Amino acid sequence: MPDRHTARRPTAVVIGGSVAGLFAEAALTDFAEVTVVERDGLPDGPAPRRGVPQARHAHLVWSGGVRAFDALLPGLAAEIVASGARLIHVMGDMVSRAPTEVWFRRFTATHHRNLVCSRDLLDAVIRKRVLDDQRIALRPRTTALAVEGDATRVTGVRVRAGDDELTLPADLVVDASGRGSHAPRWLTDLGLPPVTEREINAGIAYATRLYRAPGTTADIGFPLVNVQANPAKAPGRGGIILPVEEGRWIVTLSGTRGAEPTNSPDAFRDFALTLGDPVIGELLERAEPLGGIVTTRSTANRRRYFEKLPHWPDGFTVLGDAVAAYNPVYGHGITVAAQGALALRTVLRSTALTAPGTARRRQRAATRPVAAAWDLAVGQDAFYPGAAATPPTCAAHAPRKASSPSRTTWNRPYSSPRPPDAVTVVVPSVRAQAKPSSPRPTEARPVEGQVEHQVARCVARLPHDLAAELTAGGGHFLVHGVDER
Repeated sequence: MPDRHTARRPTAVVIGGSVAGLFAEAALTDFAEVTVVERDGLPDGPAPRRGVPQARHAHLVWSGGVRAFDALLPGLAAEIVASGARLIHVMGDMVSRAPTEVWFRRFTATHHRNLVCSRDLLDAVIRKRVLDDQRIALRPRTTALAVEGDATRVTGVRVRAGDDELTLPADLVVDASGRGSHAPRWLTDLGLPPVTEREINAGIAYATRLYRAPGTTADIGFPLVNVQANPAKAPGRGGIILPVEEGRWIVTLSGTRGAEPTNSPDAFRDFALTLGDPVIGELLERAEPLGGIVTTRSTANRRRYFEKLPHWPDGFTVLGDAVAAYNPVYGHGITVAAQGALALRTVLRSTALTAPGTARRRQRAATRPVAAAWDLAVGQDAFYPGAAATPPTCAAHAPRKASSPSRTTWNRPYSSPRPPDAVTVVVPSVRAQAKPSSPRPTEARPVEGQVEHQVARCVARLPHDLAAELTAGGGHFLVHGVDER
């Protein structure tokens, strides 16, 4: 008869019930009984949550993140789409102006697709899918105070629930508590040296307002419209229109030091008109606002180099924004969180969760997806005045140049290989486009009514080849399909 003690399943405690925590829980369920410690209460459906103040702003999931979603939770992306999200072609369903002030060509000859919806919807579908698993126990309104153990091994978490304090023993503790993680202090309290940290802060502020999509634009698959800031012309201003579920637009405007958008309703559209191209402000002329304006200033890129500590305690892993938090404009956070959880699961499939001496391997694997996203984010933000204590390095210049199409390749946009995985790019370069043949329209649907003229006015100023894809006939706005052969 087997020993009852040795046959027990290991236990894991995950700190944080946001996206990074949910994916960590999904990665762990095959290997342990999982308890989730969440400081706040969790809503039952798509609704704002106190612990995610950035949720009001525009979000998207890059194609690498979509693949990680389905690898962790098969069919998850389809569930999110069935609930109202869209899978959009990278660049084909986007009208995007690069930091170099060049409009990217639109094409769909690529397998890369981004997932687009409100953050409330995204969180709700993931949360339900994960927490419906009976192997996961949720402890809401419970605050993690410290980890227990010593410099060689973490053995549990001390928590507060109401007026009570208790210790939750665990074979593995995963900190997925986000930007506000206390992991560096917890580790030094255990006797480990301080964790090296780096911050690149462009001083970016965000202002977001929800709109009802004007006219019939909600029914035609309206493209994402993005005007990126140019770091060479500080202060930088940028903006995005993100069409989401229920016929709405999430409009997020951003500005660096000296050009921060405010929460004034009267100033919102005026700010959009001051971007490098006023197309977003002009598109808002006939859009109906749905509520007030939400602002955020906590946008610094911050990385903690846990993997470089000389020693790492068994029984402890850090994931998501607790390792690296990015300027939200780049959309890396959710994708990297999913990929980090997937890397954790991969290690656990070959190494027992309780095996001594393997925690460093898990931490390094979970950190690996961070590097490319970090380099790309700081490769833009480091060039703004006051963003960093030291000037940008040669490595920081590389991702900036990667999004700068040469004049030659702009004139020959289909002469190069297909785009790299979209998790590793801020926006795909026109150099990285597939197929030596021009897209061919297969379907066209005009926007009707007064909005038709307004949108036509906006796209009239775009580069001729891009405007030709957006307009036809008497200046009607067209959304068309494209042959992918």
